[in-house]
Amino acid sequence: MATSQARARLLAAAVDQAMRGGIADMSLRELAAAIGTSHRMLLYHFESREGLLAAVAGAVEEAQRTVVAQWGINPANAQRLWEHFSDPQLWPAERLFFELYAQALLGRPGTEGFLSNAIEPWVTVLAPAIAKEADLDDRSAAVEARLAVAVTRGLLLDLLATGDRDGVTEAFERYVQHTQATYGTGDRPSTTDHSERTTQVS
Repeated sequence: MATSQARARLLAAAVDQAMRGGIADMSLRELAAAIGTSHRMLLYHFESREGLLAAVAGAVEEAQRTVVAQWGINPANAQRLWEHFSDPQLWPAERLFFELYAQALLGRPGTEGFLSNAIEPWVTVLAPAIAKEADLDDRSAAVEARLAVAVTRGLLLDLLATGDRDGVTEAFERYVQHTQATYGTGDRPSTTDHSERTTQVS
């Protein structure tokens, strides 16, 4: 219990550091100093720098899925969700996510399990709401959820690469329009849109 609590405290501190200034460019010793611990303790709990960064990215992703669940998924709050996920305050954590994604694709040590957790948890959260709101069967809803994740992540990567928040936001809004046109959800006050799902993924 004490070990898990210590790990949780270190992870929370690392997440806070990631959100405040980013950690992707920090060595393990630098990160340890920044959060008031030793690199030995980080190695003990996370095994490697990559293991720690993957744990941080996973914690941020889980927190963002909680935001989506709390706010709800419907066209009325699609813009609010997008503004949240495209906020510059989240950019350091999103840069870390994409860096780890690339490392995991290359099979780098410490990133094991990252890819398997990068998409399915989002699909699991989004698909039931999509099925209900768009009146889809489970398989179709899962496909739409996966599309939403892909669109959102693609737009966030575009945003990080170009910094063109206005242009990327316009593209997001166009995606919302396409979704509403496809499922006729625009006039319904509490519909589930791919738009919202799109905003979810960091």
